[in-house]
Amino acid sequence: MTDTTPEFQYVTGQIRTSFGLLLAEFEERNAQALSQHGWELDVPYGHHPRQAFDVRPTDLPALGTVIYFHAGYWQSRDKAQFRFLAPAFNALGWHAVLVNYPLCPEVSVSQIVQSADEALRHVVDHQLSKNRAGPLVFCGHSAGGHLVVELALRQARSSEALRLPLVGVLPISGIFDLEPLVKTSLNQRLKLDSDQARACSPIHRASFGAVPALFLVGETETAAFHAQSQDMTQAWQAQGNQAAWESIKDADHFSILDQLCTPHGRVDLTLTAWAHCAL
Repeated sequence: MTDTTPEFQYVTGQIRTSFGLLLAEFEERNAQALSQHGWELDVPYGHHPRQAFDVRPTDLPALGTVIYFHAGYWQSRDKAQFRFLAPAFNALGWHAVLVNYPLCPEVSVSQIVQSADEALRHVVDHQLSKNRAGPLVFCGHSAGGHLVVELALRQARSSEALRLPLVGVLPISGIFDLEPLVKTSLNQRLKLDSDQARACSPIHRASFGAVPALFLVGETETAAFHAQSQDMTQAWQAQGNQAAWESIKDADHFSILDQLCTPHGRVDLTLTAWAHCAL
């Protein structure tokens, strides 16, 4: 019988013995990516040391800019661990921006969302200063998936649009209902009570006017992660917005990132369609 406890569904049940080798491979790919030309590293967007982003522009005729927020349950990891994604987005015709943000328990989840929102303004100003106009796509993995949904909903409700158009949001293995995490070991650093967790859960705040969304989850991830993406997709659609979700065959919580690197794959075709809709 499958363990339905939050600790299994969000922590122990997500772990794979392959993670060590896969993350080591990511590090090799990060080093290879960083050896390529064109990087702008650690561009600051605030006073905190983690308020910084990396930029790598594409050499191709640009479709726009993908802004990527990393995983780590709002309490660990770094943009530097996912730099290999930038050349992959570049090869699809996108400028790539990788964003860092302060972590729990130094700050709260709601403060991380605010920091991510601040990053957007600086990223847009930076791209425009480099004559890199074009639409934006928000992309985030795990905790980053939560952040990009929060940011997309803020844009849907805001009367002050970004200076570049947002055309889509791509959350990967995201968590949109944080209440189950209160009963896990993750909460030692998140420090959420039930009310705070609900307030930080975008599943309860889907709104009309949001951009199209594609929610991805790995086939071998736990049932809770599948339900998170399915439920957020349905909430998005219920407000009259375009949304789809897809389970990526044989993928786990980290190997799913390889789906971002596939020319003519689901992500490539979706991003291209979103960019063309902005024309």
